[in-house]
Amino acid sequence: MSAPAGHDRRLVLWLSLAQLITWGSVFYTFALLLAPVEQELGLTRAQSSLAFSLALLAEGLCAYPVGRWIDRGHERVVMTGGSLVIAAGLAWHARIHSAAGFLAAWALLGAGLAATLYTPVFAVVTRRFPQDFRRAIITMTFLGGLASSVFIPLSAWLIARFGWREALWILAAVHLLVCAPLHAICLRDAPAAAAPHSHGGHSPRLLLRSAPFLLIGVFVVGMMAITAAIPPHLISLLRESGLSEAWVIAIPASIGVMQVLGRLLLYFFEHRFDLHVANRIIPVLIPLALAALIAGAAHPAAGLLFVLLYGVGNGMLTIVKGTAIAQYVNREHVASLNGALGVPQAVSRALAPLLLGVLWSQQAGYRWGLLVLLVVGVASALCLALAQKRSLLPH
Repeated sequence: MSAPAGHDRRLVLWLSLAQLITWGSVFYTFALLLAPVEQELGLTRAQSSLAFSLALLAEGLCAYPVGRWIDRGHERVVMTGGSLVIAAGLAWHARIHSAAGFLAAWALLGAGLAATLYTPVFAVVTRRFPQDFRRAIITMTFLGGLASSVFIPLSAWLIARFGWREALWILAAVHLLVCAPLHAICLRDAPAAAAPHSHGGHSPRLLLRSAPFLLIGVFVVGMMAITAAIPPHLISLLRESGLSEAWVIAIPASIGVMQVLGRLLLYFFEHRFDLHVANRIIPVLIPLALAALIAGAAHPAAGLLFVLLYGVGNGMLTIVKGTAIAQYVNREHVASLNGALGVPQAVSRALAPLLLGVLWSQQAGYRWGLLVLLVVGVASALCLALAQKRSLLPH
């Protein structure tokens, strides 16, 4: 394979820093806020959990308009504005005194996330580096994957040292003084707006109805359902299988490391094999991991195989999901097309853990739920393979 044209590494690293801060200070800090906020405001766990669901819903609802604005060349305004919205949301959160205020603050934060997380920034680097966007995205996901390692201990220390309200003021200041200026400075000279009709007369509306887009939509939503359903149930699932408590803790704890390993492997070896073959292989790792979990039952070896396949597969799957539209549908309208999947992904992410719980029974445990996820995983992988064959772009 010929070497790609390359991307601006400095720009990608600065954008990656903003990703690390945003994921860490908002997405991962939520779990640390639950207990102190519930205690002070007298909320139930159901009420506090609803706030995060509202954030996901707001993110999904805003994804398409955000994508449209990026495609029109307004990426600097979108991402800078998103960082300012997050700063305002965190500051508002620091002043809440009611359940309604808590829910509203997280709805606002969800809107800010729609303009600042992976979906918009992936579109930005795809539009700026059409010949090397995949490598830029791998770099971002690797550094973004460190957000929990950095911010869970940092946010926990801030909350313990200053209190949760003061910690939120500090995090709001970081977005105001670091993320917003980074986006404002780095995203100058955005590429020109995409033409209404490109690639042989394909308008965004026609692309939304095209077979490759619909197939990739099924792939993305299906894989989102699996990766959203497994984490909240994994501890209970492993305990039910009869594994010792040491393995029950060690297996989930190892998944993050495997995800980083998967992204490192992709970064260093992607130019040594056909990326389209890789895109067909990587999604298959997820159903293989589920099959190992179902077949292995109480054997630690099966748990280790699950960690390897699921962790490495999920780490690389983020890149596959983030680049599939640009590789097989369209690059000029990539932000709008990825944004159109925002609501289906939000619904999938919200419902999948609930449905896995509904499928649990005293007699069979999680077996039927895992079998359903296995079928969804196989179907999703097949949809991506079919999308490759029906691709609107040469490859």
